[in-house]
Amino acid sequence: MAEGYDFDLIVIGAGPGGYEAAFEAAGKGMKTALVEKDRVGGTCLNRGCIPTKTLMHSAEVFRAARESAEIGVEAGEVRIDMDKVIDRKEEVTRTLRDGILATAKKKKVQVFEAAAEVRAAHRVVLRPADGGQEQTLTAENILVATGSKPFLPPIPGADLPGVLTSDELLDLREKPEALVIIGGGVIGAEFATIYHDIGTEVTVIEALDRMLPTMDKELGRGLQMNFKKRGIDVHVGSRVEEIREEGGKLICRYTEKNEEKEAMGDKILICTGRRPMTEGLFSKELLDSAPLLTERGFLAVDEDHRTAVEGLYGIGDVTGGIMLAHVATAQGRCAVAVMKGEEPSVRLDVVPGCIYTDPEIAEIGMSQDKAKEAGIPVITKKIPMSANGKTVLEGLDRGIIKLVAREEDHVLIGASLMCGRASDIAAECSLAIASGLTLEQVGAAIHPHPTFAEAVCEAARG
Repeated sequence: MAEGYDFDLIVIGAGPGGYEAAFEAAGKGMKTALVEKDRVGGTCLNRGCIPTKTLMHSAEVFRAARESAEIGVEAGEVRIDMDKVIDRKEEVTRTLRDGILATAKKKKVQVFEAAAEVRAAHRVVLRPADGGQEQTLTAENILVATGSKPFLPPIPGADLPGVLTSDELLDLREKPEALVIIGGGVIGAEFATIYHDIGTEVTVIEALDRMLPTMDKELGRGLQMNFKKRGIDVHVGSRVEEIREEGGKLICRYTEKNEEKEAMGDKILICTGRRPMTEGLFSKELLDSAPLLTERGFLAVDEDHRTAVEGLYGIGDVTGGIMLAHVATAQGRCAVAVMKGEEPSVRLDVVPGCIYTDPEIAEIGMSQDKAKEAGIPVITKKIPMSANGKTVLEGLDRGIIKLVAREEDHVLIGASLMCGRASDIAAECSLAIASGLTLEQVGAAIHPHPTFAEAVCEAARG
């Protein structure tokens, strides 16, 4: 351990970026502290990835049971018990939290349940959750991984009862008859899928010209068509003006093509972005001494995750960029390598992003649109999933697999997927891109039949 310090590393925030960085550091012989003011696991485990996908699994099973007669399976009355669904979600998250704490103990990572304030370089003050006495810790390195929280835009009426963020919706024990979702990005798409599957009438309102506006255009448009086919009401290019309560219902007034319209719901979900959790994290003296935060309040870091303060690093949502759990985990491991003077072992330039709709959606590397913006000549190979045997026999909606390769050498640089198990197939595409494989090399590998993944090979050979 570095002489004169309590720890080699203090990690603030026990989400996937923070706790995996702490485990990585401990594995490299660093005396490590992990500080969390809420519950270990962060947003991903407690208010994001895991609880959302747990609810989604229940919703998928419910919808499959209701529709089973279409494939020759007769079932009796099928109903959904939201209390049991939420209880199971809580059990899943509790089990995984216990696993994190057990791993921390095994790796001798000291866990502190407290709010943290970085007072100066190498110095952190802890305020225990139980209101106990403040404690000062020192470390050669401090890693900030405090994550983000939902952003509420200044919409009149956004503070009304029944207007929720994803955090509150995950604990809702009553099934709304109608749900209005403001925001057609990843979170909006997944909650629209969940609640439609359990029988709620869903309306999605998106300000930009398509759903999933940051992803390949074909993915957003394909999702919108699938939603329309299922009866989910989607309005793009629509600006929300206000929310009001009327007769026990919530009314969302919005403008679409210069025409005022209204959508009614028992609940309204706002999912229009996230903001960094930096409030109270740094002392005024430290903020005055160095340019730590960007204009939008994110922690400013360089390509090695260093801030402007000696020994202070940042990773994950709090730094902006791609807000995904696996990105934070990779950044944490890279940051620890930098602290140890080692070459990072994880590639950060090929990131798979997945959306758990039905069928699933994934994008890896560079899309066709982004390649064009970057001035990279590309060729694309695309195959509709309507020709895929596994898609047909499982009765999935429309989908595609699109591969993007450099024109000059056919090296794969990106992939866009809308198909069954896209989140799993994304790993194959990520590995191919990171390894610099060509379309011809991807197409030369035998894929099993019938599978969704064989469409990757067929696209590459097409």
